[in-house]
Amino acid sequence: MKDIERFITGFRSFQKDYFGTEGSQFEPLKQGQSPKTMIIGCSDSRVDPAILTNCVPGDIFTVRNVANLVPPYEEDGGRHGVSAALEFAVCHLGVEHIIVLGHSRCGGINALMAGSCGCTADGFISSWMSIAAPARERVLAELPDKEPALQQRAAEQASILLSLENLHSFPWIDQRVKAGELSLHGWYFDLSAGELSEYQQDSGLFQKVD
Repeated sequence: MKDIERFITGFRSFQKDYFGTEGSQFEPLKQGQSPKTMIIGCSDSRVDPAILTNCVPGDIFTVRNVANLVPPYEEDGGRHGVSAALEFAVCHLGVEHIIVLGHSRCGGINALMAGSCGCTADGFISSWMSIAAPARERVLAELPDKEPALQQRAAEQASILLSLENLHSFPWIDQRVKAGELSLHGWYFDLSAGELSEYQQDSGLFQKVD
C-alpha cells in the first residue's frame, strides 16, 4: 500500500502544478493534443521517455512495449496495438518525428538471446519477441565468439535498426519519409553510463550525443 499512497501523493503534486492556478499549464491541452514527436520505448520501469527527455504533458506521443519493438506492417485483422498507435500518430496527429528508443540491460533482449522468453514456449512474450529474431540471428552470425554481454548490447542496437526498417513497411510512413514530411530516429540509452547515443546512417554506427 505504501507505493499506492506515494502515487496518490504524487498525483496531488501533479494536480497542483498543472491544474492549481488560473491559466494552468494544462489549459491548452484540454481541447486536444498536437505533439510533433512520437517515441516508441520499452516498458522497462527505468526508461521512461518523458523523464529521459525532460518533457511535459503534450510534448510526446508515446508507445511502450517489451523491448521497444515495431512489428512489420500486416493486414491480417489482428489486434495490433503498436500499429494502431503509429497510424494515429502519423495519419491523425501528423507527427514529424518517430524515435525508437532502446536501452542497455533490456530484459526482453536478454531473454531473446538466451532463448527463454516468457512463462511458456508459446506464450505472449515468445510470440512478441520473435519480431526481433532477425537481430539475434545477425548478432550470433557476426559476433559468434564474443561474450554474452557484448552480444546483448549488439542485439539491443540491432533490434532498434530492425524496428526502423519495419517502420518503412508501413506505406503511409514510407511515403511521408520520402516526401520529407517525417523523420525516423534510432536512440540507445546506456543505463550504466547515463549516456544517449543516436544512430547515424552515414557511418552505420550509434554515436554518443554530447
